[in-house]
This record gives sequence, C-alpha cells and structure tokens, in this order.
Amino acid sequence: MATPAPSPYDLTIDFGGDQFPVSGPCPRLSWKPPSDISAYTEISAHTDHELELHVEGRPPVTARTGEHLYVDWPAAPLTSGACVRWRVRTQTSEWSAWHSFEAGLLDEDWSARWITPADDPEHARLAPGTRPARILRTTFATTEVVRARLYSTALGVYEAFVNGERAGAVELAPGSTSYDRTLYAQAADVTSAVRAGANTLEILLSDGWFRGQVGAFRKPAGWGELLATRAELHLELANGTRQVVRTDEHWASSPGSVLQADLMDGQITDFRAAAGAERPVLVDAVAAPAIDWSPAPPVRRVEDRPVSSLVQLPDGAWIADFGQNASGWITLTDLGPAGTRTVIDYGEHLDPATGDLTTSHLDCQRTGDPVTVFVQHDEAVSSGAPGEVFEPRHTVHGFRYARLRRGDVPLEASGLTMRVVHTDLRPTGTFACSHPDLNRLHEVARWSFRGNTVDVPTDCPTRERIGWTGDYQVFFPSAARLYDVSGFTRKWLRSVRDDQLDDGRIANFSPDGRRIKFRGDPRLDMMTGSAGWGDAVVLVPWELYATYGDRRELAANWDAMVRWVEWALTTARTARHPSRVARSAEPLPHEEFLWDGSFHWGEWCEPKGTQPAPPPGDPDAWMTTDKGEVGTAFLYRSTSTLARIAEVLGRNAEAARYAGLAERVKEAWRTEFLDDETGRTSVDTQASYVRALALGLAPEKLRDAVAARLAELIVASGHHLGTGFLSTADLLPALADSGHADLAYQVLLQRTSPSWLAMLDRGATTIWEEWDGVDENGAAHESLNHYSKGAVIGFLHTHTLGLRQAEGSVAWERFVVAPVPHPSLSWARGTFDSPRGTIAVDWRTEGDALHLTVEVPLTCTATIVLPNGKELTAGPGQFRTSS
Repeated sequence: MATPAPSPYDLTIDFGGDQFPVSGPCPRLSWKPPSDISAYTEISAHTDHELELHVEGRPPVTARTGEHLYVDWPAAPLTSGACVRWRVRTQTSEWSAWHSFEAGLLDEDWSARWITPADDPEHARLAPGTRPARILRTTFATTEVVRARLYSTALGVYEAFVNGERAGAVELAPGSTSYDRTLYAQAADVTSAVRAGANTLEILLSDGWFRGQVGAFRKPAGWGELLATRAELHLELANGTRQVVRTDEHWASSPGSVLQADLMDGQITDFRAAAGAERPVLVDAVAAPAIDWSPAPPVRRVEDRPVSSLVQLPDGAWIADFGQNASGWITLTDLGPAGTRTVIDYGEHLDPATGDLTTSHLDCQRTGDPVTVFVQHDEAVSSGAPGEVFEPRHTVHGFRYARLRRGDVPLEASGLTMRVVHTDLRPTGTFACSHPDLNRLHEVARWSFRGNTVDVPTDCPTRERIGWTGDYQVFFPSAARLYDVSGFTRKWLRSVRDDQLDDGRIANFSPDGRRIKFRGDPRLDMMTGSAGWGDAVVLVPWELYATYGDRRELAANWDAMVRWVEWALTTARTARHPSRVARSAEPLPHEEFLWDGSFHWGEWCEPKGTQPAPPPGDPDAWMTTDKGEVGTAFLYRSTSTLARIAEVLGRNAEAARYAGLAERVKEAWRTEFLDDETGRTSVDTQASYVRALALGLAPEKLRDAVAARLAELIVASGHHLGTGFLSTADLLPALADSGHADLAYQVLLQRTSPSWLAMLDRGATTIWEEWDGVDENGAAHESLNHYSKGAVIGFLHTHTLGLRQAEGSVAWERFVVAPVPHPSLSWARGTFDSPRGTIAVDWRTEGDALHLTVEVPLTCTATIVLPNGKELTAGPGQFRTSS
C-alpha cells in the first residue's frame, strides 16, 4: 500500500485574535501545501484541495479549490459567535490537523450601550497626562456556565476583569486606529472566571490613543472628548439557556488606584487608594463607528528580560540596565513597606560622565515654541499588601535603562523585570553567516523593528510613536522577511485610507491623532503630501501583494492610490519650485511632470555634511529647498506601480494610461536631473544615483556611468555611505547589481561613522535615527530606535544569502538564489517561511569552490544563479550544487 503524502499545514484565516482567531462573517482561508515531498511525486503545483468545514449548528460543508492562499469563504456567511472547525487535504494526502476559530459579535448584533465614567466630562478638561483611569463595574448572578465569551471595546485603552481575573492577554486594547472610522473589538474566553452565583464584571478605562498625547510635541489626540466602553458577556448555561450581560445604565463608575495614565507620559498608581464612591455611568454620550474585527495579531507581553546590571548613584537613585532597547514597561514585584513611593524614569541612554539617565536628546522644539521636554515616568505607591505587583499596563515606554528612586528603601534586581510589549508577530525569516558583526547587525535591526510594532508601525517607541508612512514603506520588504506582517499591514493601511485628505493627499502618519484633514493647521497642512511618505499608499499594498498574494488588498486601496497619484500629478503640473520660475517665467515642456512645487521631506537624515547647512538664522530653510529630484523619482515609481496594479486588477484602460504617464515622468526626470552624456545627476548625491539605478530611471546606455559615479562618490568619502531614509535600503543592492559588489561590502563593513558597524561599536542595540546617534564623545542625539536605516538587512537576505523573489512572481511562486559571496565570509544560511512553505538556503566556500543547498517548497520553482554566472533550475525538494 502506498504511503499517504504528508498533510497541508499552517491553516489560517485572514483575521487576528488573542486566545483564538476571531473573524467577520466571511473569512478567507489559507494554508501551506505539504512540506515533505520526498514520499511522493505525483502532486503538481496546482493540485486540487478538498475542504471540510464544520460550523456549529449547521451541516458540514465540503468544497474544492485549486488555490491555497486567500481562498474565499466557501459557505454561507457566519453569524455572531459561530464556532468553526475546518481542515484540508490534497488528492493524495491525509487530512490536515483541524483549525478552529470563532466569528466575533457582528456589529448589527451588538445590544450593549456605550457607557462613560460619570466624572469624565470633568476629566476631559484636564491636561493629557494628568487624567486618571476609571473603573466601570456591574454585578450579575448566574447558574452553572459551560461557555462564556466576553466581547468588548473602548474609545480609550481598557482592561476587562471577571471576578478579578483579567480577560485575555491583549495589551493596550482596542489598539490604535483612526477612531472616527474604524474601531476593533476583542473577544475573550472567560468561562473559567465565571462562577455560579454572584459575579462582578469590571473595566478599567484610560485615555490611550483616543484622548492622550500624540507625537513629539505631545499634543492631545483629537478623536473625541469623552472616553467610553462597550461590552457584552455571553453566557451559555448548563441548563441549555443563554444569558447576556451588557453595558447599560445599570453600570456604575468610580475612581481607582490608577491616578494618572497616559501612553506617552506614563502611569501613577497608588495601591493605598481604595475604590471610590460609585456613581451611575453616562449612557450613549459618545458616537462611534461600527465595530469590526482586526486582521492583525494583538499586542502582547512578548518577552521578559531580567536586569543586566543595577547600579546605585551617589544621590541614591538606582540605574537598571536591561541590556536591550525595546518597547514595554517594568514590572516591579518588591514595592517596599506601605507608603513607599517608587519613581521610575525610562530612557535609551546614560550620561557618559555621570552614569545617570539622560533623555535630553529626545526633547523637541519647533521654531518659536518652547522646548517640549521628553518624559516617560511611572510611579507606584505601596499599600504594604503581600504579593503586590506594579505593572503599568496603561502606558508603554521605549527604553533600555530605567532610573528608580525610592528613598532609603533598598532595591533588589530580582524584583525588576522588563516586559517587552509589541504586536505578537510570527517570525518568518532567519539569517546567519560567518561574520559575527553582520549577525549582530541583523539582530539589532530586528529589535529595532520589534520596538516599533506596538499595534502600528511607528518611527520610534519614544519621542513620537506615530505611524510615519515613509518609514514603513522603506522597511516593509525587510519586515516581510523577518515576520508575517500581512494582517499587521492590512490593519495599518486601513488607517492610511481613513486619514486621506479630501484632495487626495496622504497624511504623514497614520492613525493621524492630530486629524490634519479636519483641523486646518497651516503648518501641518503645508507639510502634508510628501514624496516617499504619501507614496506608501501605493508602494506598501503592492509589496504586500507581491509577498503574500493578497489581490483583494490592491482592490481595497485602489481608490486611495488613484487619488494620491492624481493629486501628485496635478501638483507637478500646476506648481513650480521658485528656482525654476527664476530660470524661465514659462515652464519648459517637461516641467509638467516635475514634482517640485510642493513640500517634500526629501532624503531625510543623510549624514551630516552631505547637504549644505541651512543659512544662519534660518533653520527651516531646508523646507523650501528644491527636492524635485526626489519628488519626480517617486512620482515615477508610484505612477508606474499603479499601472502594474491596474493590470493585476483587470483595469486595462487605467493600466495603459498610467504606464504612459509614468514614461512621461521618467523622461522629465532624465531631462531635468540627468546629463545624457556623462550620466551625472544635477544634484550629484549618492542618493540620486541610487534612485537612478534602483527605480529604473537611468537609461540602459548610462547605467554603467551612473553606477561608476556612485562608486566614485563612495570612494571619495572614504568608503562611507551618504544616503538617508529614502535610498539607504537600495544602496548596497544597487552597487552589487551594477558590478560593484566588493564596494557594497566595503560600505557594509565600514567601521567608522557614518556606518552601521560604527553604531554597533558605539553600543547600539537598535538602529539610530542619525548616523551619529551616539557621537564619539558618548553624547546621544535624536532617537536611538528608528528602524528605517535597518532596512540594510534586506541586503543580507537578498544578496549575502542570495534569496530573493523572482521578478513578476507573486507570493514566492518563483524565486532566485544568487549568493554574492565576499572574502570576509565563508558561509551563510537562512530560511524564509514563505506563503507556500519554508525555503532554506545554505552555502559555504572551500577555497575557490562554493557549495550550495536549497530547499524548494512544493508549489515553487527556483532559479539558481552561481557566482560564475551559470543558471540552473530547481523544482520542489532539496537541490545541491557546487561550483
């Protein structure tokens, strides 16, 4: 008898969830083909799959499909709370393991009312950062319970408790969204917490992203004035009946022990403060969007880290070093005798002279305004009760170090733990090589990304903590190699669409708590609509589709993409930079496609000295400098990408139109910024040559000259890079792909600043915003956890390891393995858990010979390109070769 083939695995739906996945009415289904193909050969890449679905209360359903990614729901839409089990098999395999999920409480079925703490109108008048959290409570009686589900959400940040037991493991629920249009709920299994007889249901509610401070200047978020929560507890009783406990006018609110709570400033808890007098809640005092269920994994406490060192300063304060810059908070288990106040300040750096915590590098000042002092500050006051633990779950901090003060009460390292808190993303990629510094760089960049995934992709977990669009569009390809970011990204893109301005511009960051589309702040308005930032609405969905095969996400973002590109095209046609007006009163013909007349952030954070300093006394002069080269390059990139998206969506007329416009933009870039004889750009920066190569702007006849000039500039700078946010990720690939691989490795392995290894040599555990984030004197500058420049690790995967997706491939159906070895390396290995299965690459050198092993998943084919240029094709299974 033939041995059955291994089964499909990694069954998933396109929704997130905490204790179990929670979906809307029609989830899409995905799985991976069997991983071990050695037992059979007859299954093709397009094998039919058979599905079996069991929906509670319905007859089983079977279906067939030739796909295995984002398969449309093959049955009647789910109803609220439906429990589902499903499995899948191929024609010759065994059934997969069962996968289970539940439908959430759908919006039309919510009967709970929005409730607001009784004194919240008074709290709304307090400054953000000084407002307390409030307890909302009800009691109920029930009989024996066989299943209990709590569905809950809030305008604010909340925790729910049943009889004192916390519901679920989600942190900072319901997360960061554009609250005027999108609100997600959470579901928790609380069966074990409900008991026969009397029960208490409590919700602790604070400002969170909804009403707390936002951004570097700590302005209040503008989503609403009053906090509110909405919850339903659904009980299935042993006697066969059902019972629902819901938020309504019978709830009460009261003060609690959390005296202040803000996501940026911190949390103050006094455990001596007993729950205050209860007052009836306000009912339906707020308006909120329909409730939905998130596609993203939740924010959780992902990892615990002990103290690496604990040192007492001469003034009595303690400095705790956790050895790693991360996002989260400290858990304190030894609070001292009753009345002991422990004051905790968090930061990324220590003063090299005193050893004390310093955060002044994170202070901010806008021209004409006072300094906004950076603060991350928690306080805990002990009640003296045994087992008391301080864990400030209504805030989050970016830090490596903490300074603790508690008078004469001793402090022990064993009582301190760093809780690393961020979205619980599933790892998908590994990399290791023979060079320890490159392994460390990979780890540092990975930590930097982790610290910036607290529900949305942020720029930094300290100073601003907002979802800057440019940062994520630069890092996304690297992020998608490290983690499964499909649901995380789809959730964020919904906010990008929600925040889009009426004229088509994309907000600089999303969710946009400043609500620029409504507030009309002249300065913010002027700075909205930048190349490389707003283009995220086109570039991120395209990369998402290419990586995971999610065509529906292209359709979901289509209108927003078109509005953005049309705004940029219109701006290019109607606005001119003053320098071109001075050149000629009437625009030259090609200027119709130069995007130079509106604000651009430009390359941003190029190494100091790369660009001319602003005129004395005019620090904001950079805002009006000509950045048309950058703008026009990205206009070409987005317009040409939009044409490709239109083609995928079957919009043939739009595909032809945008392809034609892209050609006009490219020709305008060449006319204005590229010398047709020498291949030099008019701005003559490393970044401009990287763009010319990476974005396909340089004509074929000039590519060698463009690459040579890029190499010449790098050599002239002592083998240092001169790029910033927008082009650094493409620098090394552009060099390697144009015949300058040795120079790419010289830049990568450069030890003096500006360079990645200089960061490591100066103690970086995350990527810095500035190349000299810590200068040669040990002083800190700007953010020390800004992941954008960490996109260099993409080169480690695509070139050092040699694994990249083939041009035109979707969801890794075809990939290329083309290692780019260097004398400093003797081996590299890595894996990528692609949507089709795990790809593994392992190479090593022995003398002049390279030995290569590749694992190819079932529905993939690989092209192997050896260093000598020889190409081979590999089908599913293990492939070995030497050259």
